[in-house]
Amino acid sequence: MRIARFTTDEDPHFGLVGEDDGKAMIAVVTGDPLYAGIQLTGEKVPLDDVRLLAPVLPRSKVLGIGRNYAAHAAEMGNEVPAEPLVFLKPNTSVIGPGDPIAYPEQSTDVHFEGELAVVIGRICRDVSADGAAQVIYGYTVANDVTARDLQRRDGQWARAKGFDTFCPLGPWIETNFDPTDAAITTTLGDETKQDGRTSDMLVKVPDLVAYVSSFMTLLPGDVILTGTPEGVGPMLPGDRVSVTIEGIGTLTNTVVARG
Repeated sequence: MRIARFTTDEDPHFGLVGEDDGKAMIAVVTGDPLYAGIQLTGEKVPLDDVRLLAPVLPRSKVLGIGRNYAAHAAEMGNEVPAEPLVFLKPNTSVIGPGDPIAYPEQSTDVHFEGELAVVIGRICRDVSADGAAQVIYGYTVANDVTARDLQRRDGQWARAKGFDTFCPLGPWIETNFDPTDAAITTTLGDETKQDGRTSDMLVKVPDLVAYVSSFMTLLPGDVILTGTPEGVGPMLPGDRVSVTIEGIGTLTNTVVARG
C-alpha cells in the first residue's frame, strides 16, 4: 500500500496511490492514516493533477545513521563504527518531492546522500529486533543532504545536516516493502552517482530500530534514515538530484541558492 500526502492547491490530504483503468490515481482518505487508520472518502484524484508533499511530517524527530555502508565510510576516509552512529536532523529540515533544496551561504560543499527511510508507526521503547516489524509503519525515500565542509569544521553534525530543506522525503510511504535487498540509486542530472543495495547495510533495519529504541522513545511519525551507499558528492544550484529505491519510487528535488 502506497500512502501519499498531497495537495490540489488547497489543504493537504492523504490518499492511497493506485490505478483505475490503467491511470494512476489517488483514493482520498479521511485524516492522517498514521493516526486515524484507512477510511476512504470515495473521492479519487488523478496523480498527475496533484502536488505530492512530504509523506510524513515528523512531529518529534528524524534520526540519521552514519557510516552504515562500509564503502561509504571508506570513501570518506573513516573507519566503520563499532556501534551505529546516530545523529538528529530537525523536523524543520523535511521537504517533499519537487521542493527546492536551498543551498546555504555558509557552505561551499553541499552533498547528496540517497537513503532508505523507516517511518515509525507507534510509540515504542526497548523494541527487540524480532519485534521491529510491529512498530514500523512503512518506508520512504530520503536524501540526507549534508554541508560537508561544515561537518568537518564543526566536528558534530547538527548544523551540517540540519539546515531547512536538508531532508527531502517521498514520494510516498510504502507499507509493503522488504528492506532486505533493494537497489538504491542516486542520479545528478542524467548521471548515476550512487548505485548500491540495502543488503550492503552494516546494521540492518530491525537492529537499527532495536538500537535506537534502546535509549530513545520512538513516536508515531518518527523517521530513521538508514545510511547511504558510496558515491556521495557535491551538488550546486541548478542541479536536479533524484534518489530511487526499488519497490518504493523516485524522489526528485532541484537545488537552488538560498535567498
